Amino acid sequence: MMLLMSSPALALTRDDGDDPGPGLSVIQTLGLYVLIPLALFAVIAGLVMVLDKSRAKGKTTSSNITVKSDAQANKA
Repeated sequence: MMLLMSSPALALTRDDGDDPGPGLSVIQTLGLYVLIPLALFAVIAGLVMVLDKSRAKGKTTSSNITVKSDAQANKA
């Protein structure tokens, strides 16, 4: 019975207190849902790259490894 009462035709009637605002244009929709998130992503990624301190340490672990060249294999 509830399934019959929830038909799409009932969506046309407004609820009490329902006061929808004006719709968004295509430019406003693209700006709100595409451009603003892309700009926020770019700002956050830029801040992470600029403030990254791990590059300052660099490759210290691979540059201070010494290899002994006088090692000889045991002949049995």
